[in-house]
Amino acid sequence: MPALIAKRQGLGLLRALLVLLGISVLCGVALGTRKGHANLDHRSQRHRHPGHLSLHRHRQRTGKEGQVLHRSKRGWVWNQFFVIEEYTGPDPVLVGRLHSDVDKGDGTIKYILSGEGAGTIFVIDDKTGNIHATKTLDREEQAQYTLTAQAVARDTNEPLEPPSEFIVKVQDINDNPPEFLHGPYYARVPEMSNVGTSVMQVTATDADDPTYGNSARLVYSILQGQPYFSVEPQTGIIRTALPNMDREARQEYDVVIQAKDMGGHMGGLSGTTEVKITLTDVNDNPPKFPQSVYTMSVSEDKVAGEEVGRLKAKDPDLGDNGLVNYRLIDGDGMGMFELSTNSETREAVIKLKKQVDFETKRSYTLKVEGANPHIDPRFLAWGPYKDEATIKISVEDADEPPVFIAPSYTFEVEENAPRGTLVGQVHAKDTDVANNPVRYMIPRYTDVDQFFSISEDGKITTNRPLDRETQLWHNISVSATEIGGHHQDTKVRVNIKVKDVNDNSPEFATNNEVLMCENVAPGKVIETVSAMDKDEMAHRQHFTFSLAPEVAHNQNFSLKDNRDSTASIYVLRKGFSRLTQDVYYLPVEINDNGFPSMSSTNTLTIRVCSCDSKDTILSCNVEPYVLPAGLSTGALIAILACIVILLAIVVLFVALRRQKKEPLIVFEEEDIRENIITYDDEGGGEEDTEAFDIATLQNPDGANGFLPRKDIKPELQYPIRPGIGRPVPNSVDVDDFIKTRIAEADSDPTAPPYDSIQIYGYEGRGSLAGSLSSLESVTTESDLDYDYLQSWGPRFRKLADLYGTKDCSVLDEDDGEDS
Repeated sequence: MPALIAKRQGLGLLRALLVLLGISVLCGVALGTRKGHANLDHRSQRHRHPGHLSLHRHRQRTGKEGQVLHRSKRGWVWNQFFVIEEYTGPDPVLVGRLHSDVDKGDGTIKYILSGEGAGTIFVIDDKTGNIHATKTLDREEQAQYTLTAQAVARDTNEPLEPPSEFIVKVQDINDNPPEFLHGPYYARVPEMSNVGTSVMQVTATDADDPTYGNSARLVYSILQGQPYFSVEPQTGIIRTALPNMDREARQEYDVVIQAKDMGGHMGGLSGTTEVKITLTDVNDNPPKFPQSVYTMSVSEDKVAGEEVGRLKAKDPDLGDNGLVNYRLIDGDGMGMFELSTNSETREAVIKLKKQVDFETKRSYTLKVEGANPHIDPRFLAWGPYKDEATIKISVEDADEPPVFIAPSYTFEVEENAPRGTLVGQVHAKDTDVANNPVRYMIPRYTDVDQFFSISEDGKITTNRPLDRETQLWHNISVSATEIGGHHQDTKVRVNIKVKDVNDNSPEFATNNEVLMCENVAPGKVIETVSAMDKDEMAHRQHFTFSLAPEVAHNQNFSLKDNRDSTASIYVLRKGFSRLTQDVYYLPVEINDNGFPSMSSTNTLTIRVCSCDSKDTILSCNVEPYVLPAGLSTGALIAILACIVILLAIVVLFVALRRQKKEPLIVFEEEDIRENIITYDDEGGGEEDTEAFDIATLQNPDGANGFLPRKDIKPELQYPIRPGIGRPVPNSVDVDDFIKTRIAEADSDPTAPPYDSIQIYGYEGRGSLAGSLSSLESVTTESDLDYDYLQSWGPRFRKLADLYGTKDCSVLDEDDGEDS
């Protein structure tokens, strides 16, 4: 029982201690959060130095020669003042009060304040020393101000104490919410991640003072994104909260994170940010064919390499995780079909490997496997990562062209065989069910010369004899066309070789002349001849040589058959002279051993040459065979004669070109008006502009517009009027030209007419005025009245005076006789 009582007393003491501890904490919080002028004044008084009330305490020091030195201790000392930020009261905030011990309260001391914000933010009462803040302060803009205070005499402004520096600190309040400076955020995390997998860390900042109170103490929480993700309150690390999150079900999540100050308690400020989280892909899904059985078809006329069909296994994974490789694993069509993968669509493509035949096999079966090449070992238990499908391929019947039994044919036929000789036979058949008959033909472009023909049953025969030496091989094509079908045809190559027969005579291998010295010794071999044959040369073919019967007993040369398809030519005598005979012709008969045997006579030409003692040939009479080194004299003469003739033709042509046609009217040095030109030329009238040169109507002396008289000297020179001096252009309109000249003559008193003749090469269609010749007027008795000449202007004034005077004298004589 005493032990139990003691235990209960211990518990009671513990409870009392906890209560007292809680009360002390609450009091501390209350004291820490006090605001207002009372708090500030209390703080300012609390931070004053304990010795500020002592004004006259001195410290004595002994100096030189027993002199006592006194150091006056400052009468007011303080460390710092505090003022709360964001104060919005009606009165200025009292920051603190300055007081000096020398201040007796009689107003003789004046307090002066200087430093940061002095006079603008902080003002001082120079009598009492009270400092007030006149503006609202923001700790985030400036956390403290350094000021200097000094007490001076009011009347002399002399310092009573040295200046002292103090600090005014702006006390923080919770006026700034947390901010996420780098938001919004983007994060990625693999799908199927375990619970608690770190996604990313977000961090918020608070501009409040982290050293004072809980204004900058942040706590993180998630507002949006549960139950998939969570956030650590103190660090801001976002983690996965659910297992087996599948990207194929949902890929993106929008998460909202909140940061709250004041440790997350009520009344704290908060800020939020968005985090977009994307699930990345992993290979957690095996491929799957949508169908287990696929049906395809292919026509039998398709060739190898053509596509039959496609199929694709679905895999919802992305990138390499969703790749599927295909392969054929079983089936009776593995030898007829092949599989490949399309690099763009990732489909399995079934193609023909060999051409199928409907008549042979009408259906095939294939089994295809699709598997992932990249497997994640973490998800092996979710496998297998492959799938299988069956493909059934049916072969469709098609109207196919006939098919030859052999891919190509090779036949032989002897040369010179008569027309209609059988070369060989080709055979094609219709593989379709109808089995239609087949028609054969030889395309003309393969047998341009039409050496061969083919019958309805495929037999190839010759149209004329063939020559092996002209063409050894004949390569033709034979076309087979189905009768009654779609007229499809197919072609086959036929190679025909012409077999050789012995139908060509042998001949000399070379046709060179044999050169022999004049002083050749009898019995010497001067040449060894050989032979060749255009026929096919077999290894057993042999040639024999002999002299032709007509020269078999000649006295000059002999022949010896060497029995190796060669023969030697010997000299039988000496004393050859190229002056007597320079060329000898020796007929040689050559036989082959073919069947039938063929022979021919070839002539060997032997030329006699001049040699020295060492049998070196010096010269041979071979001028007819050598071109002359230069031109002969006759050729040179002929060339020179041709050149002379050509030069003569050129000179004659130039002379004819330079010869001028004699003009109809000859111009001399004298003026044309002083001459009478007689010509026997009758023009073709006004329209004839080719018979007479119109240039004769233009006086060269009047080109400048002035026509001087050469028989008399004019008494008065008239100025040339404008327009008269202008030369008249060469115009084919002669009528206009004459009118221009008449106008010039009418206006120029120095111009004709006088005793001169103007010749006009113009024949008109008739003139009402008649002839203007003064000569004719004198010699002809005329009854014309010439008074009209008076109206013709100054040019005809002399004529008017002459004829008018004559008429007047005649009238006077008649009057005398009457009287």
